[in-house]
Amino acid sequence: MSNHTQDTVSFQKSGDAACQTRLILEEVAEALKEKGYNPINQIVGYLISADPAYITSHNNARNLIRKLERDDILEVLVKNYLEGNR
Repeated sequence: MSNHTQDTVSFQKSGDAACQTRLILEEVAEALKEKGYNPINQIVGYLISADPAYITSHNNARNLIRKLERDDILEVLVKNYLEGNR
């Protein structure tokens, strides 16, 4: 058995990419609200399943969210949550 440890990989997203992700999420959430959906539930469903059917096509929301990688969305959400709860 090896006694050396593996280095942790650092993952960082540029500020512009994070801003773009936030803007798209806000647009998608607004479109979901306009159609009477709970945006949190729908976006979580999309993130878990990767099924775009959780996102309405109203105001092009489904196409917008598909421009983003799900891991990029998760990174922005976790970062905002952790920074907002300090």
